[in-house]
This record gives sequence, C-alpha cells and structure tokens, in this order.
Amino acid sequence: MMTVSLNRLALLLATSALCTPWAARAQSAEEVAALRAEIQRLKEQVSTLEMRLDAISAPVVAPPPASPPAKPADETKITWKGAPELSRPDGWSFKPRGRVQADIGFSGKPKGSTDRGLGFASELRRARFGAEGTMPGGFGFRIETEFSDNATEINDAYLTWTRGPLTITAGQHNAFWSLEELTSDSQTSFMERAAFTDAFEFERRVGVSAAYLSKSVSLTGSVFTDNIADLANAQDGVNGGDENNSYGFGGRGVWFPVIGRTQWHLGGSAYWRDRGDLARAPVRYRQRPFLHTTNTRFLSTAALGVESETGYGAEFAAIRGAWHVAAEIGGLRAGLVTGGSASFLGGYGEIGYYLTGETRGYKAGFFNRTKVLRPLGKGGAGAFQIVLRYDALDLNDGAVIGGTQKAYLAALVWTPIDLMRVSLNAGWLDYRDALLPDGSRADFGTKTLGMRAEIDF
Repeated sequence: MMTVSLNRLALLLATSALCTPWAARAQSAEEVAALRAEIQRLKEQVSTLEMRLDAISAPVVAPPPASPPAKPADETKITWKGAPELSRPDGWSFKPRGRVQADIGFSGKPKGSTDRGLGFASELRRARFGAEGTMPGGFGFRIETEFSDNATEINDAYLTWTRGPLTITAGQHNAFWSLEELTSDSQTSFMERAAFTDAFEFERRVGVSAAYLSKSVSLTGSVFTDNIADLANAQDGVNGGDENNSYGFGGRGVWFPVIGRTQWHLGGSAYWRDRGDLARAPVRYRQRPFLHTTNTRFLSTAALGVESETGYGAEFAAIRGAWHVAAEIGGLRAGLVTGGSASFLGGYGEIGYYLTGETRGYKAGFFNRTKVLRPLGKGGAGAFQIVLRYDALDLNDGAVIGGTQKAYLAALVWTPIDLMRVSLNAGWLDYRDALLPDGSRADFGTKTLGMRAEIDF
C-alpha cells in the first residue's frame, strides 16, 4: 500500500513539473507560488516515507542480554564447611559444631579379681554440641557443651581477637601442653589419649593466652585459673567454688617446617601451677587401662596434699606420604604440703601408615583432619590406617607408689567418608605395683579391646 502511494506521488510530481511552464503563463503569480509550495510539501512526505521504508528493511538486532542484578552488599552467604556456615561481608559468621562418639570395650581382669567394673561394657563416650564464628574487628568465638558420664559440662567457652600473626584468647580453652592433648579427640590415633595426659590432669581451664603463628613457628603463652566446673559456686568448700584460688602459667613452642616431602614437628612445653587453697583437698594421680568404658584404675597414687605442680614436655613428629611417626615425653613434679616432692614420668612413641594412600592431616603445630581420597559411595571404600604404639607411665617415686604401666597398642582406623570414623583398638598392658580393689598391689598383665564409632562436624 505504501509502494502505491509513492508511485502516485512520483506521477503527481512529474506531471506538476511538466505543467509548470504552461501553468505559469495561464495563472497568476499567487497561484504559481501556491503550486510550488504544494510540490515542496509532497517532496517532504516522499522523503519521510523513504526513511520509514529503510527502517523496515534494516536487519533486526537483538538487544544485549540483561546483566544479573547486583547482589546487595550485606547479603548473607551459606557455605558448607563440615556443617552449614552463614557469613556476611561485614565479618559476621556462624557455624554449628559437635561430635558424637559411642564405645564398646573389654577390659581383662587380673587373675583372681572380682572387680565387676572390668569385662565387657559400652557407653556413649561423649556428645558435644556448640557453635563458633567470627565478628567484625577480628573477633571470634566458640561455645560448646559436652555430655559425658551422664553429666553435662561446658567444654569450650571463649572469645578470640586476631591481628596478623597474633591471636589473644580469653575464656575456657585448652592450655598449651602436649601434641597429643591438643589434637582433637576425633583425630587422635587411639580411642583414648596417652596415659600421662590424663594422669597429670591436663584439661581445659579458664584463662587468657596469646599465640604467635608464622609459616613454620608457633609460640604460645598463657595464664590460667581452673576448670569452669571447679570454679562453680556449687563446689563450695575446699574442693572448689568460691574458695578455688588456684592459678598457673604455661607456654609452648613448636617448629614445623616442610623440608622436601616431609612435614616435621619439634616442640616443647612447660607449666607451673599454684593450687592455692586446693592444697587442702587431696589429689590422686591415676589412669584407666586405655578404655573409658571402665572406671577401674590400676594405676593410682594415694591421696596427696599437693600445693604446686611443675610440668614439662617434649614433642616430635614427622609425616611423609602415607607414613607418620610421633613421640612425646611428659614429666610432672608435685610439690607436697608435707615437704619434698614426687616426680612422675610418662610418654609414648607411635608409627602409622595409610593403606589407601592418604596423608595424615597437619596444620600449624597440631595433627588435623585427614582428607579421604576415595570415599565410600564415590568409587572407593574410604581410608584405612594402621597404627602401632608403645605407651609408658611411671607413678612411683620413693615413698609415693602409684604403679607403672607399659602398654603395647594397635589400632585399625576406618574413615569411610570425611567426618566419620570407626576405630578398632587392641592392647596388652604390663603392670607393676598395680592397685587392686582390696587395696593391695600386684604385678600382672592384662588385655584390652575396644571399638568406637563417631561422627563430627
């Protein structure tokens, strides 16, 4: 239709152009001017129509795709780090954490023993639940409660402040002693830690610590009071509560370079503690036979009045491929209220190997989580590790008799997927001056068997 109109206009213009000379002779000047104005108007219409035709015939260009809307600067992100972690660009983050461990075990009886606490037993070893996170300004936090032995206690409860290589921690947290003690119980080689760590009462305490961490050096110093449970007002009396005025100082240093393909670990620690008014409350240094399913302690001193404790430790470890070795020695000197002192010594050495090619996890002076190469359900059967350990503890010193223990231990650890483990432990324990239920002491050997299933997040 538009093409017809253009043709008509073209014909009209041509006719007008031919007739113009004749019309000029026959018409007045005003009529000629009007005719020329009409011709100009028609030319402008033709030009406009041509422009429209050009626009219709031009190729259609698709508009560029719209950019996704920008995310708000304060949007909360959710990522997976063993559990869902919520974080914000302003420095806030929050992540739940915890673990559940269930044990079964068998503790052998000495010949003629009627101790009903030995033999087969099972228990929920521990269940922990809590949370950790960060806050603006370099601050962080962790709080965690533990259910164990049919009781609930606060495990960790502290705030941190980090600036560069320096971290300040305030609250209840681990004192800095022993590689074995500072390694998470979900990452240790055996179901229970080395005998000396429990016998010397290593535990979390309320205090303040400072830690310096570089690429291959870790230095820590701390001042502590006592455990939260022992500081509770419900513990009134010489056993704790508002009469508990104990305090102590400690420090630890670790050099952990990677040389070639080997991760090395060399460390040492020392601490001193004044038990304050707790010196009026007798203490016994003692230890179970490598299973928590029994409350029997073949190793145990008599009740001692202790006014101060001085401890020290040395650590060594190395990781190369699927192999690792570790060894520690720890000593304790107990200053007695009656004068003099009693000194005790313990330690262990172990060697481990991953049958499935994994490498034992390590980070900044501690053993850490091992990454499973071929998890169960994803083309593999998980990680399998075997560990052999020799562990010794001597609680005899002069007139103080607590017994000695030499343990020969083996473990098979199956990690089907990250965050889950099943451990099988077996051991032969050789005792001298061991304490029996009737109060007598004897020399004997016994065996232990145990299995633990656990998850952590």
